[in-house]
Amino acid sequence: MKSELEKREILLESGTNEVEIIEFYLGGQSFGINVHKLREIVPYEPEAMTSLPESGPSMKGMLLLRGKTVPLVDLGSHLRKRQVENSVERKVVLVCEFNREVNSFLVDGVNQIHRISWKDVKPLDDFFTPYKPRFTGCITVDGREVMIVDLEHVITEIFPEQTIFGEGEVEGAEEADAFKRGSRQEVKILVAEDSNIIRNQIVSILKSSGYEQVTSFVNGEECWNGLNMLKAEAAHKGQDLREYADLLISDIEMPSMDGLTLCKKIKTDPVMKELTVIMFSSLINEQLAHKCQEVGADGHISKPQIHALVKMLDEYCLK
Repeated sequence: MKSELEKREILLESGTNEVEIIEFYLGGQSFGINVHKLREIVPYEPEAMTSLPESGPSMKGMLLLRGKTVPLVDLGSHLRKRQVENSVERKVVLVCEFNREVNSFLVDGVNQIHRISWKDVKPLDDFFTPYKPRFTGCITVDGREVMIVDLEHVITEIFPEQTIFGEGEVEGAEEADAFKRGSRQEVKILVAEDSNIIRNQIVSILKSSGYEQVTSFVNGEECWNGLNMLKAEAAHKGQDLREYADLLISDIEMPSMDGLTLCKKIKTDPVMKELTVIMFSSLINEQLAHKCQEVGADGHISKPQIHALVKMLDEYCLK
């Protein structure tokens, strides 16, 4: 399965606003995750799992995988999906990597990989508001709803210490000299991030570091529309776009328009192409780094390295 996933990664072109979702089952219901997070699928071997004392109900234990142990989360238990009796002969484990960490998730089974457009990812109805942080949206496949699971949020619920931005990580938030903080205040930054929690954290930390002029957007499409409004205003006043925006920080995984597509549009626009674009995503690995370069991104950093992000902003904006 791993080699097949690697082949599919090569075939998926950068900046087309497409994503591949692998569909899996929990309690008879379909769920999905971005294939970019998936390293491999392995059969569940109970004898390879070590239980942890006093762990939460959804923390299955530590799974021995080729000589290394990784946390094993019972995803059905965490999402409170009841087991359908006699429906699962043998469960499987999704081994995933994001935020520079490897975790594994126990599921009832997998179906297939679906290639879709980010425009096909629908936001959840208000009925699901209490559960929204655990899901990024849903898609319709062959008449059935597939809920897209936010594995990053699931992990932070189980391991609060792995929250995306720990306190005290940002170098320069308090120690920056007056000159640097004053220079940061002049920089105009845009942020495209679909998670309300993460978006607010990024904006808060940037402002506490001295980058006070921050405008945020809930996805790539909203950011693209906002940039076009700034472009029109700059043209009307005979000004350079840099008077309105110096740098964009963008997530990759976003509904409506993903970060790679947003970056590609910016870098192929004759007016916007000089805007510095930094991809800040939990998905950054060797393949995704290459795709960031393909669409013209000026830099890329994996979450949760917020301290490194601030340093990169200084390198690009405080010249």
